[in-house]
Amino acid sequence: MNDSVQREIEELTNRLLELQHAYYVEHVSLVSDREYDRLFDRLLLLEQRHPELKSPHSPTSRVGSDLVHELPEVEHAIPVLSLDKAYSAQAVLEWMEKCRKRTADELSFTAEEKNDGVAIVLYYQNGILERGVTRGNGYVGNDVTPNVKTIAQVPLKLKEPVDASVRGEIFLGISDFHRISSAQETEFANPRNLAAGSIRRVKSRETAKVPLQLCVYEGYVTGRQEQTHVGMLQYLSYLGFPLSRHIGVFYPQGHTGHEHHEGFSHWHIGGFDRIEQYIAAAAETRRDRDYEIDGLVFKVNELNARDELGYTGHHPRWAAAYKFESPEAQTVIERIEIQVGRTGRITPVARVRPVKIGGSVVSNVTLHNQEYIRMLEAAEGDAVSVSKRGDVIPAVERVVEKNPQALPFWEIPEHCPSCGGALVLKGAHHFCQNVQCPDQVFGRIQFFCSRKQMDIDGFGPETIRTLIELGAVHDIPDIYEADLASVLADVPGFKEKKITLLQQGLRKSMTRPFDTVLASLGIPDIGIKAAQLLIAGGYQSIESMVQDAQTGKESAFTEIKGIGPAMAASLGEALRDPEMVRRIQRLQHAGLCFHGTADEPEGEQGFADQTWCVTGSFDSYKPRSKAEELIRRHGGKVVSAVSGSVTHLLAGQSAGSKLAKAKELNIRIVSEDEFTAMISSMN
Repeated sequence: MNDSVQREIEELTNRLLELQHAYYVEHVSLVSDREYDRLFDRLLLLEQRHPELKSPHSPTSRVGSDLVHELPEVEHAIPVLSLDKAYSAQAVLEWMEKCRKRTADELSFTAEEKNDGVAIVLYYQNGILERGVTRGNGYVGNDVTPNVKTIAQVPLKLKEPVDASVRGEIFLGISDFHRISSAQETEFANPRNLAAGSIRRVKSRETAKVPLQLCVYEGYVTGRQEQTHVGMLQYLSYLGFPLSRHIGVFYPQGHTGHEHHEGFSHWHIGGFDRIEQYIAAAAETRRDRDYEIDGLVFKVNELNARDELGYTGHHPRWAAAYKFESPEAQTVIERIEIQVGRTGRITPVARVRPVKIGGSVVSNVTLHNQEYIRMLEAAEGDAVSVSKRGDVIPAVERVVEKNPQALPFWEIPEHCPSCGGALVLKGAHHFCQNVQCPDQVFGRIQFFCSRKQMDIDGFGPETIRTLIELGAVHDIPDIYEADLASVLADVPGFKEKKITLLQQGLRKSMTRPFDTVLASLGIPDIGIKAAQLLIAGGYQSIESMVQDAQTGKESAFTEIKGIGPAMAASLGEALRDPEMVRRIQRLQHAGLCFHGTADEPEGEQGFADQTWCVTGSFDSYKPRSKAEELIRRHGGKVVSAVSGSVTHLLAGQSAGSKLAKAKELNIRIVSEDEFTAMISSMN
């Protein structure tokens, strides 16, 4: 019985591997989806009944597992070094000439797209995938084999039983990145960072949810005597690996090389005089790709000449990377510190050597969380590439070169730097659980007073810090209860006029509506939009919300369209917290509004069915959230990023990359004056 089952499992395994390769690598569908699912489900059933017969390269491993696996360190068989850089076509030609002078052989060169992804080395034994290892520091990387197996384009079994190590790039398509980003909140600024975070998951089933792709660019096969890199690429393609479809091969004058590229007619083949044209075309068309590339990699084609040219301590002499212009700059992480937010959330921040990006000098760069740092393998002293895309906070994109001490990566300390309390990991982030932590107190009050929230004039960071240091303020309600005239009477910089302005700002804030007050409490996930949805859904007082939260009826929150389970749970948890309830009661006693009905639409719903993005600074809308509120009240939707779903971009001064992206997508650009006229016509 087992013999027949084993034969069926082997036949199904080989057939499904063949179908997966055809679909994901060759982009050809050999059977219908229904037929594929039937074969896959049959194999899965047999493996569940006979787990001892499951092949280590079974295609069912693509779905991943819920088992937690660590990421052990593995030494690379051959060091994965960095590449020398070139920033112009002329520099590439000069590098080629230098290579030609260092060897008596006549050289040809290849060029491949440099995918903006995560470098990976795949190790095969007897044609079976044995291990997938990240680049790491070039000598030691992390074993991510279970995660790599979930990627459909990674061959689990090669066409020949060879021993090989293959280098490539794991990446995520741009359209897939936008789809995932719109479906769930993510802190990853771009496809590369989401791909890097996904490949380092501790549960492979989580990796399997992200449609990662593979492109290979180098291979070493035991016993295989290829003469050229082109020959090796062709052999890797035969074995089942996906290659770039935009490879260039360049020969000296008088050599066409076409006879060596049968079956690869889509490659760009020509003489050295075609190189500048190839680079220009790549730079021009890269925006049309559904994946990001940040440059091209030029290599000596002849493998024997590579051995002769050799290596420096940093890079191979036979390869160079041409870098496209990008909104990035290279700098060095001088130190890493952590910031404590108003909810106790810990955010690591890299203090970098000041560098100019997009017209401004960057010296502080977010590192998000420990997982992000592990993914980057970033440490103090590392040379890093930093980006400032759109209006986001600058972020580290990648480590360019490890620190001289070869420190692996920086780790968040065990205790809070502000209060000394223990830090606890919750989900992806560490938290300080001491609600009286000075940094948390400052963060809560600063958030409450900020322009986008209660907009209390005069209560900036310095004033709030002063009041905390004087012991006059320990929580949000204290700013209303403190006798500011007495507390600040002898404090330098706080004259009678300034104190009067602070008092006026507090009185004015008492007129803010219920939705603004609710959103300003700092409850996670409950911003102005969620507050408006709750009020429009029937919660016209804070008491009704508290009652449902404390009597276990928070499921009623999710009955309101737009309020999901995460928002409901966050609101319920906050309103069961005695500290929050006391805070609300004291603010009510101080005179703030905790009741009201949903705002009636103002004028015509002229922005109905429109999606707006707002960027830049404005003369009449400070903060710019005032413009966003006007858009919402006239029926429009407001989003924070430019994508194909955006219909209008309200562009103020210093609009930046969002304006450029909107122009690329042919989105209607609206100036401040034009916007003001549109609003006036609807009132």
